[in-house]
Amino acid sequence: MTRLTLRPNLATLRFPLPLRGSLDLALSPLVREDDGERSFAAAVAGLRDLCADDLTAVNQTITLSMRSQSPMIGEIAGHLINAGGKRLRPLLTLASARLFDYPGDDHIKLAAAVELIHGATLLHDDVVDASRLRRGEATANVIWGNKESVLVGDYLFSQAFEQMVSARNLKVLQILSRAAGVIAEGEVLQLATQKNLEATFEMYLAVVESKTAALFAAAAQAGAVIAGADPRDEDAMRSFGRNLGVAYQLVDDALDYAGREKALGKAVGDDFREGKMTLPVVYALDRAAPADREFWRRTIAEGRQNPEDFDRARRLIVATRALDDTFACARRYAARALDDLARAPQNPFAAALGDLAALSAQRVS
Repeated sequence: MTRLTLRPNLATLRFPLPLRGSLDLALSPLVREDDGERSFAAAVAGLRDLCADDLTAVNQTITLSMRSQSPMIGEIAGHLINAGGKRLRPLLTLASARLFDYPGDDHIKLAAAVELIHGATLLHDDVVDASRLRRGEATANVIWGNKESVLVGDYLFSQAFEQMVSARNLKVLQILSRAAGVIAEGEVLQLATQKNLEATFEMYLAVVESKTAALFAAAAQAGAVIAGADPRDEDAMRSFGRNLGVAYQLVDDALDYAGREKALGKAVGDDFREGKMTLPVVYALDRAAPADREFWRRTIAEGRQNPEDFDRARRLIVATRALDDTFACARRYAARALDDLARAPQNPFAAALGDLAALSAQRVS
């Protein structure tokens, strides 16, 4: 079996900070825009094009899953799922299955299950975090209410498990059901670190690996398993998904301080206002002068915030190079994801997944 030979040297990964630049890797033409700039959005679009027929079938499966005797279920679930998300997680399942030449259609059910799990967690997250904006639209909890959002989230979980069971593969059921449990654990872990100025990088990483990377890893691994990949390849795809998920979340947390609300489709500064100890804050607090530590104590630990505090928080994060180091950490995880992918077969799906990983640390939305 032909294998990829691309193994990037971490020392050669260059990325002008905070937001622009590229990994020093050869990417396929599909991720180059007219001006020559490499784009994460174009990489996502390229993977979607490659999986277009499968993704259409996934969307149809999800639509059928949302049918219910209660019209509100379809309204709330449709508001979230049809709001224009990237569909990254189900794309990982589809591409991973096709990477290993899977000829069947059970990967459609698994990809739908992955997206339903993701949708359920988003509905629950928005209630827990009291979020008001997602993907540029008002959140379901704002429109319909918290109780309704939680119950419809539960319904999406139930539909996800129906899709898993219909694939008739006990190992895949175990992988995805375990991921759902780990995500819930991550939510509890995040509550334990919230407003905790003693939170460390290791504590933060445990939250990220549970809340985000677990589903990325399970999505990629499930595709390999349903395709009958050998244990070595299955492990490579699981690790690829995990490392990609960590890189993605690191950038997401950095963009809460460095991003633009219009591009992100959600309010910037939400993590700060909620007292979340994301990596930019962990780094900034570790390097803070005494007066600045008092600022972080007042705003994060005690939750006493003034309207101008978010701008000061951003200035402190930039001044301590906390953003620089968060993006640098994301690049290291992106490089590990590429290293994992180097163990997989070489074909167009591997190339598209490689583009996605290589550009994951430079996205702006």
